Amino acid sequence: MRWTSDTRGKAAGGVLAALLGAGIPALVGAALHGHAGEPYRETRLYFGTQRTDGRPPVAKGEFMRFLDREITPDFPEGLTLRDGYGQWRDGDGTIVREASYEVVLLYPEKEAAARGSRVERIRRAYEEQFRQDSVGRSDDELEADF
Repeated sequence: MRWTSDTRGKAAGGVLAALLGAGIPALVGAALHGHAGEPYRETRLYFGTQRTDGRPPVAKGEFMRFLDREITPDFPEGLTLRDGYGQWRDGDGTIVREASYEVVLLYPEKEAAARGSRVERIRRAYEEQFRQDSVGRSDDELEADF
């Protein structure tokens, strides 16, 4: 039996071990935990357009007036509006499909309590004005920089 030594293999193995042991976890950690800015809250609101009173769906112009009157004054620094299509199951078990609007709001996390009450006021106003069963809401914490 003959033993040989390959210094290139040992060197490559040593480099690989060093990367696995220290380098790669550090890079992955930096990528996963990098700071993109300040703590922010992202709130998404989902506005359906079908009315419960049988009237025609909420038209784009009607929604834009609602946006200008009810949402923009509380979030003047900006927002994102997306046209959508949604579906949900009503109380009778019927699947309701409808055009919808998604509004994305970003605001500093430290303002979350005050802004949250504004969001709730907006939801109630839309439900009342356009005869909606509900306006969907989701919140997420993130980091943002502008």
